[in-house]
This record gives sequence, structure tokens and C-alpha cells, in this order.
Amino acid sequence: MTKDHTSDIDRQSVGQSEKLVERAAEAQKLLADFPQEKVDQIVAVMARAALDDSHRLGELAQQETGYGIAADKATKNRFSAETVYNFIRPMRTVGVIRETESVIEVASPRGVVAAIIPSTNPTSTAIFKILIAIKARDAIVLSPHPSATNCINETARVMSEAAQSAGLPAGSIGCMSVATIEGTQALMKHKSTALILATGGIGLVRAAYSSGKPAFGVGPGNVPAMIERSAKVTKAVKDILTGKCFDNGTICSSEQAVVVDRPIDSNVRQAFLEQGAYFLNSEEQERLARVVATPTNTLNPKIVGKSARVIAEMAGLQVPDSVRAMICPLEGVGRDYPLSMEKLSPILAYYVVEDIEEGCKRAAQILRYGGMGHTASIHTRSRDAAREYGIRMPASRVIVSSPSTHGAIGFTTDLEPSMTLGCGSWGGNVTSDNISPRHLLDIKRIAFETRPINHPEREGYAVIAREDDGVRLPPAPAPAADRDQITALVDRFLAERRASRRPEPLQPGIARPSSAPPDPRPSPPPPPPPAQKAPESNGHVHDFVCEDDVKRAMAAKEKIYINSRTIVTPAARDLGEEHEIFARRG
Repeated sequence: MTKDHTSDIDRQSVGQSEKLVERAAEAQKLLADFPQEKVDQIVAVMARAALDDSHRLGELAQQETGYGIAADKATKNRFSAETVYNFIRPMRTVGVIRETESVIEVASPRGVVAAIIPSTNPTSTAIFKILIAIKARDAIVLSPHPSATNCINETARVMSEAAQSAGLPAGSIGCMSVATIEGTQALMKHKSTALILATGGIGLVRAAYSSGKPAFGVGPGNVPAMIERSAKVTKAVKDILTGKCFDNGTICSSEQAVVVDRPIDSNVRQAFLEQGAYFLNSEEQERLARVVATPTNTLNPKIVGKSARVIAEMAGLQVPDSVRAMICPLEGVGRDYPLSMEKLSPILAYYVVEDIEEGCKRAAQILRYGGMGHTASIHTRSRDAAREYGIRMPASRVIVSSPSTHGAIGFTTDLEPSMTLGCGSWGGNVTSDNISPRHLLDIKRIAFETRPINHPEREGYAVIAREDDGVRLPPAPAPAADRDQITALVDRFLAERRASRRPEPLQPGIARPSSAPPDPRPSPPPPPPPAQKAPESNGHVHDFVCEDDVKRAMAAKEKIYINSRTIVTPAARDLGEEHEIFARRG
């Protein structure tokens, strides 16, 4: 293919992506005004159309890509069209979606979603992304992997025609028929693209995040499956082979390595042999590694989704006809052990560990080699072991005693059903969730005041906690008066205090103090001072009130009259309000 011809294809791809996005943006303006009932009706019609065509679309996907097993691809299509649909069906995605006394949440669509579709799970991923986008009232434009263009376009056509018959605006679902890197980048960077939903290789995910648009990208998986000593060995082995061999291992959450507790190693090996696995010796592993890994130590795409027998023939190995999976006992993880990478085929690495402690370390090491943040699994009858393993795994999903392939997508667990699995910050992703329509919505929140700053009964200072919450905080200072006012108030206060403390006239029989030396004998205790009237007893509005004033008013069972200019100390304020001593005048 000449350079000029390549440029022509790129220009065609870029032009197509721009037209599809612009058309989708216009359609989405209409879709945004649809009520919940109409959206739900359209989604139901699309799901039914995809479900009815799930087998045919699965066959198309297998024939075009050469990956996996047609019947398993049909099962994945049914999962998206039925299990995912049943999960999202009751979701509210229009208008008020949640309301409490203090907060009302309102859903808004994001706009146009750019959806990158992989070749390993092409039709099932397309069904999934179309359903969740329209459920969120977003339009969607699909960029298919070049090796799966036809089956992905057919999936989009089937669902779009069904949806338009139910009232979906034309152009709401678009799919590129000429998809190149340049065209996909133009799709992601288009000014009308609101969000990117990227499923694919790490390079594609990084391109999505560097596009300048909000993006949900999901990374690769290199899933360790530990068999802990308390596990039911026969079931554990069956689960692992079920997950690993499903669609020939093309789902990223499928098991890639088995980590076995040493006390049960011999039983586990025997169970694998009985259920159709084949253990390779070191020489066979070297020959297999040469076809699994490229010279740059990346996965050879020619073995992806192929059966164990086909891959064995590619490597020149003689294996029994009944072999379902090949197992490679390894001593380490990393570039020196090519078979420790994610293999997307029925090939398993195999490690033996001394206990759960060493098992956790080995499993985490496997995740760090190309599977950070994705999925890990453990087979055990000990909830404590499952908890310890799960806490220590740098993975967003830890599946217990179930095939990790099916458990991670929510088929055999209570995780949200999804064909797009976030890997969190471990994997450089923005989320660790199983993606759903909620991720394709903007949520606005209408919030009512619950802790008032300005309160009609608290004039002049702030209240930052409600008393009925059991929280009592000191009020903010009263508004500052100018210097002359403060000076006058203090002088008046001191004058009143001096007047109240003037010495009383001498009574008969009591001598005035003299300058004579003090009597060394102990003197009797002085008589109690006469009770003072509280400053508010005459109804006078006071300029200054301290805590002692409040205590005297409490003792006298009288009120203290204040107005907006009265200076009340914080301690006096708290005590007076607690006992309802203050009364306002003026």
C-alpha cells in the first residue's frame, strides 16, 4: 500500500468521523428532551433486537476476527443484551433521580460519546456501550477495531434501526466503516465529543486520556488465581478452566496464572490433568514462549483467542487431542519469563507458594506485570483468607471461589454487569468501577441550607451548627464598634462598678482602720457582702454584660435587657441563652 493511498484512507476516516459526530450532536439535542418512559422504551427495543440476533452476530465476530468461539461470543452478546439490560432497566436517568429532604439530584446527559470497540469482544462490547449511552440520553459514535469493522457495524445497524422504529432520532447511533488511528483520534478530539469510552490496548487508552476530553479507559488484565489450602480443589480447578477457556480466553478478566498453596499442590495438578489440562516441561515452555511473545516481549496477536491445540501446533508441540489448556510451571515473573504475561488464550502460568502470605506477594507481583488494577481471584473456604488476599491485591475486583472471567463482569457475582471494567489509579484509569449508565451522566445537586450562617434568632453573630444536632459552638464576635464608642462604654461600665463598691458609713462600735501593727491573732471571717441587684432589675437596657451579671440575674430570677448595641461577652451569651435570661428592647 502506497503512502499516498494510506493518506487517502486516513483523510476518508477523519472526514467520516467528523460527519458522524456532527450528526450525532444534532440528534442528541432532541434525545436530551426525551422523558424517562420514552428512553426506556427505546432501550428495551434495542436490547430485544440485539438479543434476537446474538447468535448471528457472534458468528460474524468469530469469522471476521478469527478469535474465540462463536457460541461463547453469542453468550457474551446475550449477557450484554439481557443481563446488562435487566440491570439498567429500572435506573432513573432523566430528571430527578434521587431526593432527600436536603439534596435533590438531577441527571443530565453528557452529549456525544466516542466509543472505542476492541476486536476481542467486538459485538458484545458494542451492544453494551450502545445500551448504556442511549439509556443516559447520550448519542454515540463507535470506532471499531480495523479487524472487526464489519461485525461491529452490523451490530450498530441492527440496534439503530430498531431504536429509530421506536422514535430514536436518526444519527444518535453512528459507526465508522473506515477506522484508522488518525480517524479515531479525530473522533476523540472533535469539539462536539463530550466523553470517550475506550476499551482496548494500553496505547489506545493512553491516547484517549491525552485527547483533552473526559475519558473512561480500561487497561489490560493479568489475573492471578490463588487456590488456598482450604479450597474445594475439584471445584476450584473447574472454575479456573471454565473462565480460562471461555471464548478461548479473550476476556481481559480471564485467569492468566494459578498460584497454589503447597500442601494441596499434588491434588491441584491431578485435578487439572483430569479436567483436560496439559503441563509443559521446560523445553516445551521455551518453544511455546517463542510463539506467544514477540522479540520485543509483547503478546503475539496471532495466538490471541486461538485454541490450545492450534497454539501447540504453531509451537511444534505434541499434545493430546483432548487438551483444553496448557499449563506452564514457572519460577518467576517478568521479562525473563514471557509466559507470565497476559496471554488472552488458553495458557496458564503455574506457581507454588508456601502459604497465604507468599501467595499474596506472588499474586501482587503478577498484577504488577501488566495487570495493575484489573482483577484477581482466590478459591478458598476461609472468609478471613479471602479478606486478607483481597485487601492486599492492587486490583479493583477480587473474585472469590468463582471463575474470574464471569465474576468480574457481574455474571456470577453481585458486581454491576458490565463489559467495560475500570482499573483505577493502579492501572492509570479514572475509575475502578464496572462502567454503567451512571458514568455517562452529569449529576447536578440542588442543596438546601441545613446549617444556617444567618439565623433570625442569632442576629449579630453566626451559627455554624444546629443546636438540635447536639453541637454547641461559640458564636462569632459581634460587629465591631468604633474606638470612641468602646471607650465610652468601658468608662461607663467602670463608673458603675466603682459606684457599687463605695465604702458604707461606719456603724457604732466599729473603729476605722489604723496604722497600728496587725493583731497576730486570727480574725473572725468577714460577714457576707450585701446582695447586689442584677443590673437589669430596673428594666434598664445595658451597654455591657459579663458572665457575673448573668449569674446574679439567675439568682434574682430577673431578666437582663439588651439591644443590638449591647456588648455581651461570649461566656455571658452562652449562659444567658441557655437559661433564657436575655430580653430585647429597642
